[in-house]
Amino acid sequence: MTIKKNTLIAASGLFLLTLNVSCGKGDPKAAAAQQQQKPQPYQFITVEQGPATVYEEFPARLQGKQNIEIRPKIDGFIEDIYVDEGAYVKQGQALFRIRNPQYEQQVRVAEAAIRSAQADVATAQMQVTKTKPLVDKDIISKYELQAAQLALQAKQANLAQAQANLTNAKVNEGYTMISSPVTGYVGTLPYRHGSYVNSATQEPLTTVSNIGSIYAYFSANEKEVLEFLKHAIGGSITEKLKNAPNVSLVLSDGSEYKEKGKIESMSGQVDPQTGSFMMRATFPNENGLIRSGYSATLKLPTYLEKVIIIPQKATYEMQGKTFAYIVGADNKVKSTEVKVVRLPDGVSYAVESGLKAGDKVVVEGVGILKDGTEIVPKQTSLTAITPKAN
Repeated sequence: MTIKKNTLIAASGLFLLTLNVSCGKGDPKAAAAQQQQKPQPYQFITVEQGPATVYEEFPARLQGKQNIEIRPKIDGFIEDIYVDEGAYVKQGQALFRIRNPQYEQQVRVAEAAIRSAQADVATAQMQVTKTKPLVDKDIISKYELQAAQLALQAKQANLAQAQANLTNAKVNEGYTMISSPVTGYVGTLPYRHGSYVNSATQEPLTTVSNIGSIYAYFSANEKEVLEFLKHAIGGSITEKLKNAPNVSLVLSDGSEYKEKGKIESMSGQVDPQTGSFMMRATFPNENGLIRSGYSATLKLPTYLEKVIIIPQKATYEMQGKTFAYIVGADNKVKSTEVKVVRLPDGVSYAVESGLKAGDKVVVEGVGILKDGTEIVPKQTSLTAITPKAN
């Protein structure tokens, strides 16, 4: 009986021990659940207002300061092409020669007409010279002299007309040689030797681009233009454009063009089809790095004196919107929507709305937090958590 009782007590003790282990600290899941119930430490910053530079980016189309289409003024066949695509040419340099025997023939005909008219003038002059003494001696009527003089004037007029025809014929013949009107780079050459061209040909013979300076054309909507003018200094649009900050270009390979540009013009009215203004910035291009037809991104800076800056890692996105967590007085976090603009450092945002100075913003672990989660707030600073530029 004693042995059975002891066995029962031992079995009961073993059961209680097993129950204690399974329900106590030895269970990892139970321990994790208990741990999750405790507030965890999270870093936060107290946001302040300060200066910042934000950039608006616009797709831009680049063109040379002069982009001149070369078209023939006469019809004929391309006899010679003196340049190649992409060649650098100077003003007045020959580009093409057009062959048309008609214009050479017109010059020869005009020259012959001049010789004939000169002979007629000489004959009429001789008639006047011969008639005048006879009139002076009353041998013939003075009307004979007047008639001779009028005939001379008519022949002189014919000579002048022939000379004008020769000038015109030589001008047309000169059009057979086509020269560059500006210094620049030759574009594509869609026509080859022997092609027939005329002044109505749809495609130009080529294009010569003066790219010593480059125009960057871009469109800005009404809101963007108003924002730009609001921050620019000056009373008139002309003054605001003159005082506007320099702009920069990001080329298609992602590199930033080393020269800065200046916005010089803006269209006078909104394009009714696009709802935007056309704007133009000019960039120096002395080394010819940029060619007409390039595409780029124009960056327009805006200098803000009072703006809240937060690290990008303090935000998360949901359904196309950006949110941040604010720490409340009870140490519980609350999600709030913010409107932000990316800053040039690549790791920070300028906050346009959603936060105010003095708010405590969580700057770590925002991806695992939920509204109403209680945390142990740990104060840090924006400087301490912002990576330093290399």
